[in-house]
Amino acid sequence: MVTRKLAPGREIFGWGMFDFANQAYTLLIITVIYGDLFTRVIVGDAPDYRYGNLLWSIALAASALLVVVTAPLAGAIMDATRTRKGFLFASYVGTVLTTALLFFVEPGMVWLGVLLIILSNFFYGIGESFISAFLPGLGPSRALGWISGLGWGMGYVGGLVSTAFALAFLGEVSAENFDTVRWVGPFAAVFFLLAAIPTFLFVRERGRRYTLPADQRWLMLGLGRIRSTLASISGLRDLGWLMVSIFFVMAGIYIVISFAFIYGAQVIGWDESTRVAMFVTVQITATIGAFTFGFMQSRVGAKRVYLVTLSLWIAAILAIWQTPALTQFLNARFGLDWEAQHLFLFAGVLSGLSLGSSQSAGRALVGVLTPRTKAAEMFGVWGMVSKLAAVFGMLGLGLIQALFGLADAIVFCVLLFAAALGATMVVDTQRGEAAALRHRDPRA
Repeated sequence: MVTRKLAPGREIFGWGMFDFANQAYTLLIITVIYGDLFTRVIVGDAPDYRYGNLLWSIALAASALLVVVTAPLAGAIMDATRTRKGFLFASYVGTVLTTALLFFVEPGMVWLGVLLIILSNFFYGIGESFISAFLPGLGPSRALGWISGLGWGMGYVGGLVSTAFALAFLGEVSAENFDTVRWVGPFAAVFFLLAAIPTFLFVRERGRRYTLPADQRWLMLGLGRIRSTLASISGLRDLGWLMVSIFFVMAGIYIVISFAFIYGAQVIGWDESTRVAMFVTVQITATIGAFTFGFMQSRVGAKRVYLVTLSLWIAAILAIWQTPALTQFLNARFGLDWEAQHLFLFAGVLSGLSLGSSQSAGRALVGVLTPRTKAAEMFGVWGMVSKLAAVFGMLGLGLIQALFGLADAIVFCVLLFAAALGATMVVDTQRGEAAALRHRDPRA
């Protein structure tokens, strides 16, 4: 049995810097600023914004579907050709360019906005799969938990830095402030462009390059490797159950990431100071969650930590859903004069702790249960499952909120995380890791 050595510190740092860099896109474009700008200003179908919310859901679902179609094939080709950095660089350039172009979307230019969100979120999403494919080569299985947690924690630090500057210089999301806040696209693009440079300087391309026979094409090779993976997945049943769990988890997480700040603006009715406070609260608690639970995985096991984070998610969603009712109850019961937006910050604490830790633990578990020769391919499947979950979650919530309103549609997430808990209970990490070590890929 070959034990993987821990990669040099600068390589682990370089790998984590991609998470640091791409959080500028996630937070500024998807979560905090541009989603709210798109629904309330660019589409602007007041008072309930159901059409804008639906278009936002459709755009994110379409981009995720593109990742579903392309990620496994790209991962298979990367495994064979040892060109992971080339694919990663292409996704990086695509994200930077299409995000910068969001500057040119003005109120009423709905379909240009939809197109650019589809493209930018596609490049960002497939890049997540590409960077994760490097994780199994960075150290032994017992170290993958803290390495994954470190990367996710660095991501939230990057998000905190980038969004703090953006909020300070761009101001509130409103039609009156549009000419300033529209710079969020170029700002996120430049931040990603500069912060990801250490990734391409320090991360190594590992493995032996596969020499393609003269009568074969890369497309056919990729399809053949996918068929091989599907044929052998019965011997990796614990990884299969984990992918089922990740499907439901990521469906719920994509809903929260994409609609939390839209929910705060449309349902809670928060002001600018509370929006900023919520951002800071979520980023700090997500960073704490990613680092703390990441190190806990090395001591108590990734599965146990993962189960705890799923339970936290259920509590967080219930807190989000019941914030207005709970505020009314506390005010009536104790004679208080609280506003729902202030109690909403408590839901932000729970969401932040859950957000970083659950994704980190899930990614680490995939690394533990994946054969090393199938790393990029399996993380391509992970990306496919995650984005297919986004399609399911975005369309599900979009349709439910169009019928019943956003306030009650959020409870859909409780069912998703409960289903993830059930699927995770079937996973046996020791059995799954042993199966991954026994796996042999004749094409590698």
